[in-house]
Amino acid sequence: MTKVWYENPPGAGPAQGLYSHVGFHQGGTVAYIAGQLAVKPDGSIAGKGDFVAQFAQVFSNLGDVLKGLGADYSRVIKFTTYLVHSQDIELFMQERRALFPKLFGAEPYPPNTLLIVDRLVKEEFLIEVEAIAAVDRS
Repeated sequence: MTKVWYENPPGAGPAQGLYSHVGFHQGGTVAYIAGQLAVKPDGSIAGKGDFVAQFAQVFSNLGDVLKGLGADYSRVIKFTTYLVHSQDIELFMQERRALFPKLFGAEPYPPNTLLIVDRLVKEEFLIEVEAIAAVDRS
């Protein structure tokens, strides 16, 4: 059975948000999941101009990918998050504080690298999240 866990090693500075410095896995196969965008199942863009709606759609889509792999959020080793507006950082942190206990339970949470980029594949997208996860595959 695949196991995933997180640590903040001694001597590491405090995390600056809801994440750990290191994620580990034992067993299973590593899946590198492409960045998920705020695309609804019908292909339309969710929440044009609405960061909260896009955040929700992105994490819903990522959950669907994990489910399709026979996994869930407990198998995430690391996230990389891309935002197009630095002004959305606080809103991003707020939404994570609300969502992560539902997805992961109590802390610690997976490592996350947060980047501010000029734009994503379409101007309407405000957030993209990719993940590395451990899945049971042979």
